Amino acid sequence: MTAASPLPAAVPTARLSSFYFFYYAALGAFTPYWSLYLQSRGMTVTAISVMMSLWYATRVVAPSTWTSLAAVSPRPIRWLRIGCVLTLLSFCGFLLPAPQWTLYGVMIAFCFFYNAVMPQFESITLTHLGSDSHRYGMIRVWGSFGFIIVVTLFGWLIEHHGAGKLPWLMLPLFVLMIGSAFVNRYARGIGSHSHHDGGFWAIVRQKHVIAFFIAAFLEQLSFGPYYTFFSLYMDQHGYSTSLLGVMWTVGVVFEVAVFFLIAGFFKRWDASWLLIISMASAALRWWVTALYPENLPVMLVAQTTHCLGFAAFFASAMQLLARYFPGNLNGHGQGLFYGFSSGLGGVLGALIAGQLWRFGDGKVAFLVGGGFALLGSLIALYWLPPSRQARQAAG
Repeated sequence: MTAASPLPAAVPTARLSSFYFFYYAALGAFTPYWSLYLQSRGMTVTAISVMMSLWYATRVVAPSTWTSLAAVSPRPIRWLRIGCVLTLLSFCGFLLPAPQWTLYGVMIAFCFFYNAVMPQFESITLTHLGSDSHRYGMIRVWGSFGFIIVVTLFGWLIEHHGAGKLPWLMLPLFVLMIGSAFVNRYARGIGSHSHHDGGFWAIVRQKHVIAFFIAAFLEQLSFGPYYTFFSLYMDQHGYSTSLLGVMWTVGVVFEVAVFFLIAGFFKRWDASWLLIISMASAALRWWVTALYPENLPVMLVAQTTHCLGFAAFFASAMQLLARYFPGNLNGHGQGLFYGFSSGLGGVLGALIAGQLWRFGDGKVAFLVGGGFALLGSLIALYWLPPSRQARQAAG
């Protein structure tokens, strides 16, 4: 099943993997089914698009805020734990029978803290891996396992008990995430981080780094219709909730395979090539989704490409971030990546998808999403040079 060599004994694989497992298990409930939950509370499509855009809007500020606070703290691990606790406390607001308008405030608080912790944890993982960052996928894959289990189980539970139960079902996952945060820490010798502001912004101003962030921004922009409305899109084409869960699961199953095998790929080819391929595959995926939504076999094949458009893209992005922002600079690089590319790209993607939804009930939104992904792949093809080491290995 695995083509990669085992992780070094010094790496706390189980502890690191547990955090990814519970974080992405909760995301496996949130991403596919949260729009259905909001619909169960009487929200319109426009209101849901605004609510889901808050998930991405908080990514603009939360990651950089949290990584900056950790950078100046004598015990930066405290901020990971504080963020996880506040995620749980703010999420409890959804359990209250409050008026609909108050959900916007609850959503902002919850999404802020939930989005704040993962960039810091990515940096924690990379401090343990050091020069073995190509082995990242062997740890991150446990997040995919958590996602698969929850998206499958919760699809069945929601179909039989209704989407209104979703917050109660998610609550234990956040409790377990907190437990994992308290058993994890930075690698030995990595404590508080100095800012390195001058060096950091000098790196950001390089042409290939700018191109990387713009390409990642466009990739996230293209995912706007998928993350915001895919469940509703499939629902309006007659798919049951349990079948919808299967469709989400299919993509993540192939994602698992990529995370297991990708270390071998990075030993032979540069991450920039896989980034280009992953964005081109995303373009094809969104166009197929727009044109053949009622063809189940075609949609299942399209879902399998999630292993490229998401998993391969994300693993490649982590490789490039480790290269562009080494050592203590990585936390700041992670914050910028999540804030600008995932955050701003995500919120604009959700809002654009909401505005385009009125044209063709989602068809146009997915067609435009494919255009964004193609543009990102072309930018990466032109401006992202492979590293010298990768060129030598390929030769």
